[in-house]
Amino acid sequence: MQFLLAFIVVVPLIGAVAALLPAPPGLKGTSPDQAVLRHGVTVTGAILIAAIVLAAGFDHDHPSKMQATTDISWIPALDVRIHLGIDGISLPLLVLTALLTFLCALYSYFKMPAGPSPKAFVALVLVLESGTLATFAVLDLLLFFLAFEMVLIPMYFLIARWGGAQKQAAAWKFILYTLLGSVIMLLGLLLIGLKSGTFDMVALATDNGRGLTSSVQVIAVLAIGIGLAVKTPMWPLHSWLPDAHTAAPTVGSVLLAGVLLKMGTYGFVRILLPITPDGMHTFAPYLAAFAVVGIVYGSLACLALARPGSKGDLKRLIAYSSVGHMGFVLLGIASMTPTGVNGALFANIAHGLITGLLFFLVGAVKERYGTADLDTLSGATGAALYGRAPRLGGLLAFAAVASLGLPGLAGFWGEMLALFGSFDPADGLSRPAFLTFMSIAAFGTLLTAAYMLIVVRRVCMGEKRAEPQQLADIQTYEFAAWTPLVALTVLAGLWPAVLLGLTDPAVQKLLAGGKS
Repeated sequence: MQFLLAFIVVVPLIGAVAALLPAPPGLKGTSPDQAVLRHGVTVTGAILIAAIVLAAGFDHDHPSKMQATTDISWIPALDVRIHLGIDGISLPLLVLTALLTFLCALYSYFKMPAGPSPKAFVALVLVLESGTLATFAVLDLLLFFLAFEMVLIPMYFLIARWGGAQKQAAAWKFILYTLLGSVIMLLGLLLIGLKSGTFDMVALATDNGRGLTSSVQVIAVLAIGIGLAVKTPMWPLHSWLPDAHTAAPTVGSVLLAGVLLKMGTYGFVRILLPITPDGMHTFAPYLAAFAVVGIVYGSLACLALARPGSKGDLKRLIAYSSVGHMGFVLLGIASMTPTGVNGALFANIAHGLITGLLFFLVGAVKERYGTADLDTLSGATGAALYGRAPRLGGLLAFAAVASLGLPGLAGFWGEMLALFGSFDPADGLSRPAFLTFMSIAAFGTLLTAAYMLIVVRRVCMGEKRAEPQQLADIQTYEFAAWTPLVALTVLAGLWPAVLLGLTDPAVQKLLAGGKS
């Protein structure tokens, strides 16, 4: 198990280096480009298999215990250690990352985005995977920062080199926002490490803030919280996200929404809640307030984009929906209760599955129509998706109703538990304030249902004014890439105990100061 976790984190980096080297003659085949894309599928597939084996070997009777740990001294002068491990909080995110990266590699093998050499593309995707997996596996604050930063450059180049219109501006906006937030976050991490005498996240969580004064905790939460909030993204630090998603290639949008956004909320749960509880108590009402503003703002932005005549871009609409969905995650964290934090972690996984599927589908629609403009998609072009590509239309409708939180699908449980957590927040937090936040967030669910149903009506339904030109329906490679996301969305919705059984004991221990 110890070797397996190190294998999962390191092998994508080795695979990235190998992707840039000339292919051996026997593996080159007739097309070197296809050979390197096949290499990407092979490496990400091996990582996914390793992650599944790791999950199967995980001690499900003790999910609050750090497992598969590696602890090696790296920089003795600063007491920085190569410390890896997983528990019930990080394991689902690790598996989600491995799954989505493999599906993106498989999709790209058949539908490589237009741009430069596939060699660079595969190498960047693998570096991105390694950084994301490391973020969820490391247990040292400085290693967490390095892994957190490792994903920025690959995503910048994926947007800037393989993106669509306005890709350079979107890529620069992404890198500047996230780098600025990261610099501030580093100051907070250094403050905790220097004041407490260690960067070890397990030791700090067990100490539960007792070695840090309240003022140090408040400053640390403010600094680290800004960096994490940019990546989440929390309103009003979200404005890089719609541009990045609109310009990014399909697989870039899937990885950005499916796994990169989770790094911010994971940092709140893994670092701020257990290590700086007093600081979190101080800022929790403000975090909740920003979260509910983001929920309503994201929904209103989506409604404006979905309105006829607004020239709204469907990818941009899904990006704004992420602002609202991640608002529910932040609201659950801000409640500082086991119910709310479990809801946040569940919503993280659900958002990765559903929004990853939505970006795959929107990419397929854009490829077939040549545009993602809603007015064009719902214009006088004959029957809409139900009439022209019924399976694609049906799958888009499924993803939309999953995103709006239909009971029985994955999107329901996380939002409901986040609202329950706000109904009865942790001791010391103002219950009237959180009841207000809960009411506003509940209203946001209605707005979410409104814009998603409008999208389904406009894109999937349409008058049959003439004999419509048939579009290519779902291809075999698309079916292979999307089916796991559909199946897991249904499974998590019907059997939430699979995920909550992992997260709940770990969350209980985290909030109790390291005591099971």
